Amino acid sequence: MTNVIDTSDPLTEFSRDVAAGLTASPKRLDCRYFYDAEGSALFDAICELPEYYLTRAETAILRTHAGDIAAGFPGDVTLVELGSGSAVKTRLLLDAFLRSRSHLRYVPIDICRPVLEASAAKLLREYPNLEITAVAAEYHQGLQQLQTETERPKLILWLGSNIGNFDRPDAARFVSQVRAAMTAADRLLIGVDLRKDKAILEAAYDDAAGVTAAFNRNLLARINRELDGDFDLDAFGHRAVYAEAEGRVEMYLVSTRAQTVRIGRLGLEIAFAAGERVHTENSYKYSPAEIADLCAAAGLAMEHSYFDAERRFCVCVLRGALPTVAAAPQAM
Repeated sequence: MTNVIDTSDPLTEFSRDVAAGLTASPKRLDCRYFYDAEGSALFDAICELPEYYLTRAETAILRTHAGDIAAGFPGDVTLVELGSGSAVKTRLLLDAFLRSRSHLRYVPIDICRPVLEASAAKLLREYPNLEITAVAAEYHQGLQQLQTETERPKLILWLGSNIGNFDRPDAARFVSQVRAAMTAADRLLIGVDLRKDKAILEAAYDDAAGVTAAFNRNLLARINRELDGDFDLDAFGHRAVYAEAEGRVEMYLVSTRAQTVRIGRLGLEIAFAAGERVHTENSYKYSPAEIADLCAAAGLAMEHSYFDAERRFCVCVLRGALPTVAAAPQAM
């Protein structure tokens, strides 16, 4: 059984954010708009690239530890996934949970409705004992769905190092909001990419085959398709740099020449200087100490942390932190 809940008007939001981002200084586009149908397909291709270690590392962790994670929920449970995409890695958890129960409720939340519908339909064919409520929404809207899922304990999945798209204060604020929607029986499972060598990180976001470059430029193609833009995709290069002090990979589209782009639906003409950059994504990497700081700021406690063999990636299982009990005054 499946049900799709749509909580937003994606084209209106896209129009508003593109207009705001391309008239800002410096220019920017929101990374959440990468994931239309074409962008999602390109991202799936990125996950297969030799340079993109993140998916392999996280998959290896889940393949090894999914059974342990499922064992933490002996009774009925709902799996809720933020940014579910095609839910490829999620199947490892579905398999582990369904080995010990006859049915399972799954609530995928994703901004791209076509990808969400296709993924839910495929999962139902593969897992007929799943009950699926798919929610077409961005993260903050998806949190409202969390608050309605109260009948059984929840395991909230946030895979793929998607937390890296938030700067550190915003990550703590968002995870705090997730924490506020959790009960004592709920757990949050987050995939976190770890700090590592600059060359490894930059190659992961600027592969030799140019798939990540196509993924980045698809933002401009999407503006052309949906907002009547006339971007020349060949006039924008892809750049990924690791800012080591900040612990983040930064992605840009770079105008290769002076040019003016018209976006008909917005009634805008946007001038670009030669070499001008449009910021499209940050991907923050974490040290173990930074993960601990995040948990503390969000009111969460580490229940389990799992690493791949090369310690490139961490999957964390978090619970609500117990309140601190003040020490009783001693008798004089």
